[in-house]
Amino acid sequence: MAIEIKDESSEIYTAVSLLLAEKRTSLSVLRTAIALFTVPTSVFTILVATSRYYDLNSSLYFAVPLFLLCSFLIFFGLYLVIRSLRRLHDIDRKIQEMKEKDTRLRDIIESA
Repeated sequence: MAIEIKDESSEIYTAVSLLLAEKRTSLSVLRTAIALFTVPTSVFTILVATSRYYDLNSSLYFAVPLFLLCSFLIFFGLYLVIRSLRRLHDIDRKIQEMKEKDTRLRDIIESA
């Protein structure tokens, strides 16, 4: 019977470890999404700062693809942020459920 308890707690610790690894992955995706937001912002900042040196109407064939690419990066970054935040919330909820079931796990998490 003691072996079964040890196996059960071992499985819980392994599951929590896996969930924490998934949480780290979601956080790195969130970091990438934030970086995707900064690229269009930097490009637009440079364009605004140098706007007196060019005429937008004469360089429209460069501006339109650039604006399309920047809007794609913004929407893709937004998608990644929303996806990451949802996954983080789900992972936290699963860990909370496991913490409520196992008192030893609760003690470990609360002491950290």
